[in-house]
Amino acid sequence: MTGGESLVRALAAHGVTHVFGIPGTHNLEIYRHLGAHGIDHTAPRHEQGAGYAADAYSRASGTPGVALTTTGPGLLNIAAAVGQAYSDSVPLLVLSPGMPSNHPVQSTGLLHETRSQTGALSHVAGFSHRVSSVEEIEIAVARAFTYFRTGRPRPAHIEVPLDLLEAAYRPGAPRRAPTVAPHAADSSAIERAVRALAAAERPGIVLGGGALAASGDCLALAERLAAPVVTTANGKGVVDEHHPLSLGVSLHSPAVQEWLADRDVLFAVGTELAESDFWSAPPAPRGRLVRLDIDPAQMYTGIPADVSLVGDARATLPLLVGALPGAPSGRTEESARAVTDLRAKRDAETRTRDLRWTPWLDVIGRVLADDAILTSDSAQCCYYGALPHLRTGARGRFLHPTGFGTLGYALPAAVGAKVAFPARQVVALSGDGGLQFSVQELATAAQLGLPLPVVVFDNGGYGEIRDEMIARGDTPLAVDHAPVDLPALARAYGGNGVRVSRVDELASVLVRALDTPAVTVITIAEEGA
Repeated sequence: MTGGESLVRALAAHGVTHVFGIPGTHNLEIYRHLGAHGIDHTAPRHEQGAGYAADAYSRASGTPGVALTTTGPGLLNIAAAVGQAYSDSVPLLVLSPGMPSNHPVQSTGLLHETRSQTGALSHVAGFSHRVSSVEEIEIAVARAFTYFRTGRPRPAHIEVPLDLLEAAYRPGAPRRAPTVAPHAADSSAIERAVRALAAAERPGIVLGGGALAASGDCLALAERLAAPVVTTANGKGVVDEHHPLSLGVSLHSPAVQEWLADRDVLFAVGTELAESDFWSAPPAPRGRLVRLDIDPAQMYTGIPADVSLVGDARATLPLLVGALPGAPSGRTEESARAVTDLRAKRDAETRTRDLRWTPWLDVIGRVLADDAILTSDSAQCCYYGALPHLRTGARGRFLHPTGFGTLGYALPAAVGAKVAFPARQVVALSGDGGLQFSVQELATAAQLGLPLPVVVFDNGGYGEIRDEMIARGDTPLAVDHAPVDLPALARAYGGNGVRVSRVDELASVLVRALDTPAVTVITIAEEGA
């Protein structure tokens, strides 16, 4: 067996059935063995697209996403996707060849020669591992999957020198990462949390991406406490946003921030409570803060916890819920009224601005099935529009690139989500500026031959940066783009495209796109753009 086959065998041993990547001169020994080990492959048109697709595949499926690049520029092209996965705690595994084991430090001009691939990726990923022998390849893969299973998930990179990919050896039994059961927080910490929450008169709950796998327990906790729930962007849909206790994604709202600060006990699960969650400096809570997170650093980073629960939400929340008494009589109705009032205040704060998106988003919400997957971008229509206003149910998913805040995520992410769940509705939501960071992935989407609508709000460039320049008193520069016929571009790639000018036209167009086995770009001109 060669090192290349050893790598593929190790992936298969860890349950990998799909990878995203682009073949190149130096990774062909890996590609040679994918089919024989039952691993399917999707080829995006750029490595960054491969990274975003694998990222979304992971978020949607709950399993690690795998991306395969060649050396040098191929690997560096995926770095932005690795940074996004790190920011959003996504278990993304990037595999690449590397310079030969005995390659000199002094440059020799070898194809794709890079000073240090591991040096570059180690400062973006959770770790970068260059193997030193063919026998170490399977160990490195097992290390990555152990890493994904034993703490806060982060992306990892494995580099296999060219000579080791081609080297032959006699393999033993496959090396596998051990199964790791979710661990609960310390029992004494759980007791302190129960006392704090049981005594709370004005409880509130903040849920982040670390709570996604414990959706049912989060709902049970909210109902036991009769406490309103607000989520981060990554926590969107942890609790059904149609539930009377759900405020949805609302941490950016001044009214909601003031409400949070006034809680006598605030319970935060799987969230950093960071500036990127609040879109401003996080408000200091005036009451006690109970934090549950798998990452111990969250107990003292940012807003420090008064009660620290270090453990997996899946294992810890059932113990909390089981130990808590029921809420006082009448609190459920009082909290539901507070949620209704806070939603109204939140929406009033930005109603004039948001009207350019909300009528369209209402239509999208009515058309989509309750288990639909939406992929999003760092675009105004997404973070101002869809995050707070397009409600997601407990069976649906909304995949958004928060924190790192990359552009060009939505389209390749939709490809990854559709590969993970071909039968579910998947819709990409983007702006025209963001879409063009990865617009070549229309070719990948067309090649899938599956229904994949891409809804694009066109504001003629970089709307957010334009607005920021104007707010500073600057003359807008380099933010207004020449018009692009995006529907025609979709047709050129083998898909479909249509412009929609009226809200009452969107439903039928979207329904048709969801029933047509092709990518369909639907452009909407933003009012005033």
